[in-house]
Amino acid sequence: MATNLGGLVKRLQDIMRNDPGINGDAQRIEQIIWALFLKVYDAKEEDWEMDEDDYQSIIPEPYRWRNWAHDDGSGTARTGEELLDFVTELFSTLKNLPITPDMPKKKRIVKTMFEETNQYMKDGVLLRQVINVIDAIDLESYDDMHALGDIYETILKELQSAGRAGEFYTPRAVTDFMADRIEPHLGERMA
Repeated sequence: MATNLGGLVKRLQDIMRNDPGINGDAQRIEQIIWALFLKVYDAKEEDWEMDEDDYQSIIPEPYRWRNWAHDDGSGTARTGEELLDFVTELFSTLKNLPITPDMPKKKRIVKTMFEETNQYMKDGVLLRQVINVIDAIDLESYDDMHALGDIYETILKELQSAGRAGEFYTPRAVTDFMADRIEPHLGERMA
């Protein structure tokens, strides 16, 4: 399983490295986590719907993972600017969910999760690729309650070794500025 999770994380990181809105690992992690949260939460809601006769989701129907994230290959899945606009609406909706103190924690957690979460990606085609990778995770193959934690641990382990593997994540704007100011030429050295 760790190998599969490592491959999953690498695929997601490779996609996000091409997005101009992502500047570093912290933003990559936040991007992966909000999408994984919605995927896992949707799977839990399927369980709650079967176990509780009167279960009602706190997430409005159009914003439930099952109703917008899946790409069946027919060409109808949101992508590009349409997906970016939808995700902006999604975040606004989830950040402003009406909650009450007597509401079950399993419902309040959705608003709590999104209150301080951001969506950084600016390329809706790349965002569609990220969503597709996450949507393809088979939560039936292992305990879905542990999947999010396992993936997060895998991300952290990969990030710890990134510097030793020759990957450094200086924000693109900083490296562009440095190159512009220094005007390096082939064969020159700098400290």
